[in-house]
Amino acid sequence: LIMSPAMWKWTCLVSHLLLSTTVSPLSRQQPLHPKRPFITFTGDHAEGNFNHLVVDERTGHIYLGAVNRIYKLSSDLKVLVTHQTGPDEDNPKCYPPRIVQTCNEPLTPTNNINKMLLIDYKENRLIACGSLYQGICKLLRLDDLFKLGEPFHKKEHYLSGVNDSGSVFGVIVSYSNMDDKLFIATAVDGKPEYFPTISSRKLTKNSEADGMFAYVFHDEFVASMIKIPSDTFTIIPDFDIYYIYGFSSGNFVYFLTLQPEMISPPGSTTKEQVYTSKLVRLCKEDTAFNSYVEVPIGCEKNGVEYRLLQAAYLSKAGAILARSLEVGPEDDILFTVFSKGQKRKMKSLDESALCIFVLKEINDRIKDRLQSCYRGEGTLDLAWLKVKDIPCSSALLTIDDNFCGLDMNAPLGVSSMVRGLPIFTEDGDRMTSVIAYVYKNHSLAFVGTKSGKLKK
Repeated sequence: LIMSPAMWKWTCLVSHLLLSTTVSPLSRQQPLHPKRPFITFTGDHAEGNFNHLVVDERTGHIYLGAVNRIYKLSSDLKVLVTHQTGPDEDNPKCYPPRIVQTCNEPLTPTNNINKMLLIDYKENRLIACGSLYQGICKLLRLDDLFKLGEPFHKKEHYLSGVNDSGSVFGVIVSYSNMDDKLFIATAVDGKPEYFPTISSRKLTKNSEADGMFAYVFHDEFVASMIKIPSDTFTIIPDFDIYYIYGFSSGNFVYFLTLQPEMISPPGSTTKEQVYTSKLVRLCKEDTAFNSYVEVPIGCEKNGVEYRLLQAAYLSKAGAILARSLEVGPEDDILFTVFSKGQKRKMKSLDESALCIFVLKEINDRIKDRLQSCYRGEGTLDLAWLKVKDIPCSSALLTIDDNFCGLDMNAPLGVSSMVRGLPIFTEDGDRMTSVIAYVYKNHSLAFVGTKSGKLKK
C-alpha cells in the first residue's frame, strides 16, 4: 500500500485519536477487517500515561509525550528514539524553582508529566514542556531528540505550576524574516503572581539563547501577558481558565476555554457557580495585549443546552458544507464537542453534541461589540479581569476586521453567546475528541468517545 504524504498525515491524526482515548479497550478489540488490524504502540507501563502527540506533517514521524519520556515513532508506530525527561528531585512548593534558588521544602523523586508538545518547523526542533520545576521546557532536535537547550535561568522560563497534562496550550506564530513567537495559555492553579494565564514569548533561533521564552514585550507598566487579578479569587476561590484548544488564523491567535463564573438563576436572589465556554482572541502583533476579547460559545438542540467544551479542531468548509452554510470553501470552520449543561466541569454528563462554528461569524460578532464599545455603549463586561463594571469609553475611529485595540476599552468581553450549529448528538458515550478535514469536497469529522470508540 502506497500512501501520499497527505494520506499519511491523516492516518497519523487518526492514530492520535486512538492514542488519546482509552488504550486498553482498543488493544483488545478484534480488527474491523482480518487483513487490516489496528496498529498499536504500548509504552513502558511503569512510566504511566501518554499525554500529548504531534505528527510531523513533512515526514509522518510521530512524537509522543509521556510521563518521564518523549518517544519518536515511525508512521507505523515503531520506536525510532526515546528521550528521558524524569523523574528528578523536586517539590511543587519551590518558588522560584530550586534550580534557580535553594528551596527549603523537602525534595523527593518526582515524575515529569508532559504538558505541552509542539513542533517548531522553522528551526527543526521539538518543544517539550513538563511538570518538573514549575514547567520548564526542553528544546529537542527532531532527528534524534538531542537536547538543544533547556532554559531555566529566569522567572519567565517557568510556564506553569499545574501538574495536569491538559493544563497548557501553545500556538507558534511563524515569520520569514524574524524570530517566531510562542503564545502560551495555561491554568494557574491559584498562583497568578507567578504565572500569567496567557502570554506571548520569544522563540529565538539559538535554542540556548538567554532570551528564549522571554516575553515579547515587558516594561514597568505593560507586558505581553494577561494575569488573573488576586481579587478574582476572593469572588471565586477556585477560579481558573482551562484551555481546551488553540490555533492561529489570519491576523489573530485564538484559544478555546472553559472557566467558572457566578450567575443568578432566574427567580433566585443568590448566585451559583457554573462553567462557561469562551473563545479568546488576540492579534498576533499586539505586544500589549490590548486586543484581548472573550466571546461565550455554546450549542443547543431540541431545547437541550450543551455548554461544557470538551474538544475542538479547526478545518476548512469544503465546497459541499460551504454551500449549505453560505460561506466559501476555504473559510475556517471550528468543529467543537460540548457536553450537556454548565455545572460539572470535572464530571461531565455523557450527553454530548458535535457543533460547528463559522469563524468569520464569530469575528463579525467581535467587531460589532468593539464598534458599540468605542461608541461608549455598555461596559467592558469582563468580570473576572476587572471585578467591577467599567464603562466603555467613546472614541472617534474606524474599526475594521483587523482592529487590534488601544490602551482603552480593553480587555473586552462579549456578553451574548455565539451559538454553534449542532450536527450530531450522542447520549450514552460522551464524545471527547475531534478532528476534521476536507476530502473530495466533503467535510469529514472523526470523533473519539469516552469508551475508546472512533466515529466517522
